Parts: sequence; structure tokens; C-alpha cells
Amino acid sequence: MVREEVARSTRTLQWKCVESRVDSKRLYYGRFVLSPLMKGQADTIGIAMRRALLGEIEGTCITRAKSEKAPHEYSTIAGIEESVHEILTNLKEIVLRSNLYGVGDASICVRGPRYVTAQDIISPPSVEIVDTTKHIANLTEPIDLCIGLQIKRDCGYRMKPPKNSHSQDGSYPIDAVFMPVRNTNHSIHFYGNGNEKQEILFLEIWTNGSLTPKEALYEASRNLIDLFIPFLHEEEEDIIFEENKNKFTLPSFTFQDRLTNLNKNKKEIPLKCIFIDQSELPSRTYNCLKKSNIHTLLDLLSNSQEDLMRIEYFCIEDVKQILDTLQKYFAIDLPKNKFSF
Repeated sequence: MVREEVARSTRTLQWKCVESRVDSKRLYYGRFVLSPLMKGQADTIGIAMRRALLGEIEGTCITRAKSEKAPHEYSTIAGIEESVHEILTNLKEIVLRSNLYGVGDASICVRGPRYVTAQDIISPPSVEIVDTTKHIANLTEPIDLCIGLQIKRDCGYRMKPPKNSHSQDGSYPIDAVFMPVRNTNHSIHFYGNGNEKQEILFLEIWTNGSLTPKEALYEASRNLIDLFIPFLHEEEEDIIFEENKNKFTLPSFTFQDRLTNLNKNKKEIPLKCIFIDQSELPSRTYNCLKKSNIHTLLDLLSNSQEDLMRIEYFCIEDVKQILDTLQKYFAIDLPKNKFSF
């Protein structure tokens, strides 16, 4: 079936999701196909996407827990079936979905006897618990269990310090796996003969449920595009070589420099190629725009001031800062509403 669809279009790249399923609340699967590709292109894209999927997509984790009843990580607490170490391990496995930027706070405060699950976590409104049934502890006696939690959004993997992990305030660091993509691999299928031989790329993605494989593919693609944006410069940049130190310095590329050069040289760069995360907008403002599917300058200019004010957690100061940036580098304003001229 895939080969028949590819045969209809041999010039334009096409992609589609050929399989999607939810194996559990914490395991999503997706299989995607991209074609037609020239010889060698499928492997290039597959390797790059795998690196971006596993290493550059942000996730949210519990990174620290605090309890006054725990003298050290390997102690036990009367009335609790699990040791402190086992509770920390259970907290590590809780999957969160959020647009949180930086660090946030959460807590657990319950009274036994009862089973404590992820549903008992009191978290910020921007944080969603993917699987509320995840077991944390079993209170066998009528005691109070109060745990303060630190939640962080980041990417990659962060290990807790091997020694002296118990801080002075009684909190314990937790190994953080910020990678929402559990696994990914790609395969290549060939078709055609001789010089007409082309490739089809199949990409498989497994996620932990905090985002779908399609969302992961979108985020990874955007991250790769951002890496290549600087090469869209039409001017040749000088490279300063320091021969005495056997090193060279590459000039930095910033959103502001790029827009200044754009106005100075009157050269056009497609607005869809300029992403808002390259600007100096505050992180909270950027996250709000991103949540509303505003990713590029073209997306932003399709909205009015009234539209921006409808975005959740947006305030008038955010709109003013966006207007100042547009006025400074493009000498344009957003209309107050959709019908303003």
C-alpha cells in the first residue's frame, strides 16, 4: 500500500502515520513513513531524528522529595511498608505532562491506613499526572505522611550525587529521566531500479504517555530546524582564527542580529522560518504561545492583540513586550482585533 502511494508522487516528500496505538497509560506507540527519498537520505534523516527524539525533547519529572520523618535515604518509617529508598524509586517512575518552565512545587499529605498513589499528589495547575494509579507507598497504621516534592522540566538524564545526597533541609534528590521518548528506531526500504532507485524511511517511536509519538516527532523536527536556522544567512560571516592558541571563534547568531541585518540589507527571510523561541521573550511568554500553537513569526502575525489576550495565563505586559519586539525589528503592529485595519 505504501509503494502505491509513493508511486503517485515521486517529487514531493510525503509523510504519514501508518500505525498508532496506546499499549498502556505510560506506553504509546507510533509508526511513521517518509518518502520518496534519494539514496542515503533516509539514513541521514533517521539518525538525526533518533538523536533529537531521545536527547532534545523536554520532559517533566519529580527531582527532589522532602520528609521530616526520614533520617536518611535507607531508613524505614514505622507504619509504612516501604523504605524511604523504595518510596523515592516509586516517585521517580511517576510520569508528568506539563508546560512548566523551570522548577515547581508539589506535595503529598495523607493519613493512613491507606494506599498512597500518584492521585494523592497535589500539583500546580500546569502539571498533569499521566497515570494516577501509580503506587507510592502503603500506610499500614493511622499515621500522617507529608512529603514535599520538587518538579522540574528539562531534557536528558540527571543523576543524583553519589554521596551526601541528603541535604541540610532534609530533602533527597531523585534521579530524573526527562526523556519522554522511551525508544525509537528507523528502517529503510528500497524500491526502483538503477539510477531510479529511491528510499522509504520508516520511523518507530515509543513514548511514556506524557506526549504522543506524533507530538514527539513534531518537537524533534522543530529542534532540528532550529539548529540549521543560522545557515539561512545569505551573508558570509567572518571566522576569526587565533593561530597562536590553535583555536577559532565562530560569530554568534542571535534573533536580534538576524532581524537587524534583514532590515539593513533589505533581504527577505520567510517568516515561517523565524521561530519565536529564538527571540528574547520571557520563558513563560514563550511557553504560553507554544501551547497555543504559535511557533513561528508567521503564526504570531496571524493573531490580533485581542487573540493574544485570550491565551491562558497571558497578561497585558506580555502583549506589550511582543508589540515592542515587532515594532523594533519589523516596524509593524498587531491589530487590536481581527477586523482592525
